[in-house]
Amino acid sequence: MPAHLTQYLIMLPLLALIVWRRVSRTFGRQPIRRKRMIARIGMFVVIGGLLSLSGLHHMALAEGLFGGVLIGGAIGLVGLRLTRFETDPVKGDCYVPNPWIGALLTVLLLGRLAWRLLVVLPQMQQASAVAMQGSGAPMPPTGYTSSPLTMLVIGLLVGYYIVYFSGLLIHHRRFQRSHPGTAEA
Repeated sequence: MPAHLTQYLIMLPLLALIVWRRVSRTFGRQPIRRKRMIARIGMFVVIGGLLSLSGLHHMALAEGLFGGVLIGGAIGLVGLRLTRFETDPVKGDCYVPNPWIGALLTVLLLGRLAWRLLVVLPQMQQASAVAMQGSGAPMPPTGYTSSPLTMLVIGLLVGYYIVYFSGLLIHHRRFQRSHPGTAEA
């Protein structure tokens, strides 16, 4: 199997799992789980940092990523304002995320990745044919990170979730101060 197809065999199942989990957390009351949110913030910071390294080779990719992070952060602030906070007798402090923002970001990501795959697939097939002929010509970059627009969409998600989860944690800290008898989740 060609090496450039291996990354898609790894990324597509992982993406399917992430999308399924994200969609399930877009609707209904969600308990605030501090440790998980802190871990997610750390994960998104690491992902954003690693993806920003692509800007060392191609500045347009870094610009797309950083622009997406800024826009995603602004959307995260809007999402926090539209989030309802509730107290459940069993679950404690909960939040009800705005389903429209989560759905919009999910559709943007899936749409961009599907479009990118449709554009890249013929290029990969052509590159495989050239490689089989043994011409020795270098293959152009065809990965999911070789497009500034794709990096912008990924940056949207990174910025959104860092700001949104940070805001939820700040709200939860305020909740704990106003209700001293609640246990930390």
